[in-house]
Amino acid sequence: MRYGATTAVDGLDLDVAPGSITAILGPNGAGKTTTIETCEGFRPVQAGTVRVLGQDPGEQSLRARVGVMLQAGGAWSGVRAHEMLRHVAKLHAHPLDVDLLIERLGLGSCGSTPFRRLSGGQQQRLSLAMAVVGRPELVFLDEPTAGLDPQTRHAAWELVGELRQHGVTTVLTTHFMDEAETLSDHVHIVDAGRMIASGTPAELTRQAASNTIRFVARPDLDVVDLMQALPHGTKVEERSPGTYVVAGDVDPSLLATLTAWCAAHGVLAESVLVERQTLEDRFLDLTGRRLR
Repeated sequence: MRYGATTAVDGLDLDVAPGSITAILGPNGAGKTTTIETCEGFRPVQAGTVRVLGQDPGEQSLRARVGVMLQAGGAWSGVRAHEMLRHVAKLHAHPLDVDLLIERLGLGSCGSTPFRRLSGGQQQRLSLAMAVVGRPELVFLDEPTAGLDPQTRHAAWELVGELRQHGVTTVLTTHFMDEAETLSDHVHIVDAGRMIASGTPAELTRQAASNTIRFVARPDLDVVDLMQALPHGTKVEERSPGTYVVAGDVDPSLLATLTAWCAAHGVLAESVLVERQTLEDRFLDLTGRRLR
């Protein structure tokens, strides 16, 4: 997909498994929204092939099977919140219980408020409700929790998780790495319109630098003897007096061996902290820390 001289999506190739939650991550301008909007049928593909539930995304027959939450808008500016949601529900044969959805997403107090006068968070919640009220087989969520407070954000997470339990396929974009790590079965990281990494959150973090254990004890421990007791390839360093970092393949066996060595040598570890690289760490490693 190109906009003038700018290539927004450059030979992107990905699949989404049925009944899964798939996150598409990338910096601003990476091509995420263009990709999503192409799959939703809002932008005709310029080159390549897109299939959604086995069909061309522009086919009208998909409308009843796919739910869409746009990054912004999606409702008439003057329509009242509950009126809009009930209208969307009536377009589907077997919609969710609208009143229950209103309660779950905290929309009860803004039912008579026109869409344009809703707060940003209220607009997001209404857009999410509109995307799922028709019991879609597949739902696209473009930054679904942007602008939401922590309570509403977790309520949205619970709702998306329940969709998966009922066999609904979800594709979402987000800038919240903890959201992708918590919700997703699979993550695609894109940059400059290209796929740069793909896998489960656990696979992506395992591909990064080794995890570490940081512990505090008395200074000047025999780190050479400790390394010999630990699995081959494990490194131990006293970063500052009494502060030690163990780097390697951190698992329960390594942690048990470390504590056993301390007990055998009369060493009291005042604190032990397992530090694992997060999806955000991996994302920054791949896309860089420079502002775009």
